[in-house]
Amino acid sequence: MDEVSEVAEAIADPVRREVLLMLRHTPLTAGEIAARFPISRPAVSRHLRVLREAGLVRDEQIGRHRRYSLVHTRLGHLAAWLALFDTRQPDWSRRLAALETEVHRTRRDRKRAEPDDTSRTAPHSREDTA
Repeated sequence: MDEVSEVAEAIADPVRREVLLMLRHTPLTAGEIAARFPISRPAVSRHLRVLREAGLVRDEQIGRHRRYSLVHTRLGHLAAWLALFDTRQPDWSRRLAALETEVHRTRRDRKRAEPDDTSRTAPHSREDTA
């Protein structure tokens, strides 16, 4: 199974999506996560295992508790794939390249328009030489 499919399958369940939302700002223990759901702790543990096996969360044993944190990069691949279908999203790389081209063109045109150093000095009048 490819990475995008694996992640999409893991987040297909609303409980797992809610767990990801919980973890987006701070790591939580399995108990803290389970306390927020009306389902059994073993059911929450199964959801956490699916998310861990899909690489969406990582866990760390801290004493008797297991703390879970979000792995942002795995969601990034799915987000990039989904962005292909969002026609409202601008193609930033193309737009930034166009901006860079315009900046270089403007700088070049300004340099060409600047007078030479020799033409910046005023010609001497007869009174200056007398």
